[in-house]
Amino acid sequence: MFHLIFGLPWLVVVTRFILPLPWLWSIKAAVSILLLVASQYLLFSRLSSGSVFSPEFPRPLIIAFNFLMGVTILLAFCQIALDVVSLLMLPFKGHFPAVPAGLRYTLGILAVGLSALGVIQAIRVPPLKDIEITIPGLPQAFEGYRMVQLTDLHISRLFPASWTEKVVARTNALDADLIVITGDLIDGSHDNRRDDVAPLAGLRARDGVLTVPGNHEYFFDYAGWMTAYTGLNMQVLINSHRVITRNGENLVIAGVTDLSAARTGAPPPDIGMAIRGAPEGAPVILLDHQPKGAARNASFGVKAQFSGHTHGGMVFGLDRLVARANNGLVSGFYQVDGMTLYVNNGTALWPGFALRLGRPSELTRVTLRSGPVTAN
Repeated sequence: MFHLIFGLPWLVVVTRFILPLPWLWSIKAAVSILLLVASQYLLFSRLSSGSVFSPEFPRPLIIAFNFLMGVTILLAFCQIALDVVSLLMLPFKGHFPAVPAGLRYTLGILAVGLSALGVIQAIRVPPLKDIEITIPGLPQAFEGYRMVQLTDLHISRLFPASWTEKVVARTNALDADLIVITGDLIDGSHDNRRDDVAPLAGLRARDGVLTVPGNHEYFFDYAGWMTAYTGLNMQVLINSHRVITRNGENLVIAGVTDLSAARTGAPPPDIGMAIRGAPEGAPVILLDHQPKGAARNASFGVKAQFSGHTHGGMVFGLDRLVARANNGLVSGFYQVDGMTLYVNNGTALWPGFALRLGRPSELTRVTLRSGPVTAN
């Protein structure tokens, strides 16, 4: 399906942008073939590694694929916008306006520049983003409690061990009380990713590291990855919770599995089970990879939810489509039936579409603040 979807922008670019250019046919053919190959990146990934979610090409080749795919998509968008303007001018001109070659070159340069910027933004080690979340009824002992949220690391050939080491070092430098990772840690089998995920064992926080699975864990060996995460000094919350105690006061961090679990026979998300047995009156913070279950989780009295999955929509404008697929929840803060939801843009993103424009990645430090308890 993906190769058909990405083939459509290529068709627009070839027929409406490249063919009208005053170039030799051999050059037009060469550029068209190059962009066609790039548009079929995910097909080549599936043929070579068995999965569109785990391209096992050398990192420079993955970067080149994403750059050229980005150029094609942005050029198609520019050409469609140009055609719309031409159609609007048609009644006044009496004919379809001719587009100067200079304008096409300008659009081409713009697409190349934006695509290069988008790939650079996508693959960098993310900058720090500081946020505060007010938790009604937060015990005084947890006022100012600092958490770091990582999510959607998608450790892969695009985000290898060297990248992971830098993320770990930057995270540890924040001296957090707790580190939480809200799913999609990997893309690939454990045999292929063993060395790339190894640096995660170096994450350090006073109250440890908690994680939940995302949908991508279920594309590979889910059970094997859950065992591997435990071996990396992470506590995996499978519809369960952890009670953190300070000065005799409690804070509950709960975690659920991903919505994809039901299709694989693994335990589906169960918020009731996740908070069962939690200390009465202790505020609950939930880790749930996908944000779309927020209303259900709020009905169980969860005070705050951390999610990822959407990558913030990746590109300005595209984020509106991503929002529609996630109940309107795509990036940043939301209030859902009295619960605070934070949807993280992601520490990285899927290597099959590594482009960010206007929706930056983030390494997120969360400071908890106490707030008044409101009546239900």
